[in-house]
Amino acid sequence: MAEQGKRRETRFHGRIEREETCAHPGCTEPGEFRAPGERRGGFDGPGEWRWLCLDHVRAFNGGYNFFSGMSTEEIEAAQRPYAGWERETRAFAAGAGSTPRWADFTDPLDAIQASLRGRMADAAPRADGRPLSDADRRSLKVLKLGPDADRRELRERYAELVRRYHPDRNGGDRSHEKALGEVIAAYQHLRKAAAFA
Repeated sequence: MAEQGKRRETRFHGRIEREETCAHPGCTEPGEFRAPGERRGGFDGPGEWRWLCLDHVRAFNGGYNFFSGMSTEEIEAAQRPYAGWERETRAFAAGAGSTPRWADFTDPLDAIQASLRGRMADAAPRADGRPLSDADRRSLKVLKLGPDADRRELRERYAELVRRYHPDRNGGDRSHEKALGEVIAAYQHLRKAAAFA
């Protein structure tokens, strides 16, 4: 039991096991917690880091003042809501204003191309040339049909999905009511659409 009491608490956030001792004068405990050092000259960040034991880092944190050594103007500038945003962002490449070419990207997981193929398939025109509106395409997606579906496929898919989602076919389970409503609305829209006339 005594050994467990002497065991060091490792649960503290920020603890780093180190061999060096605490930077506080006269302390022989290991310095395992990083704290900002003293600032020299004008304000330019926290300065050099120093390492303290748990007791001394707690005391340091209790009395730490980020604005110590800063002028009133520097404090006001640091507290502005947009501090730092007025600096110009550097350009990453010589032609930073131009759009990158697709050939400049490597896509080992097929993430870019798969998304592009999906969007292109959603926007594909019908083979018969009849136009599809955005609402038509959304309704086809609800019914899980492609853009070239005809009236017969539309009726068959509608009947299949109504049978699947209707509470009477699911033992009274009403959890699919939203999907059933979407299917009915999509079918009602598409059966009046010009592409399916």
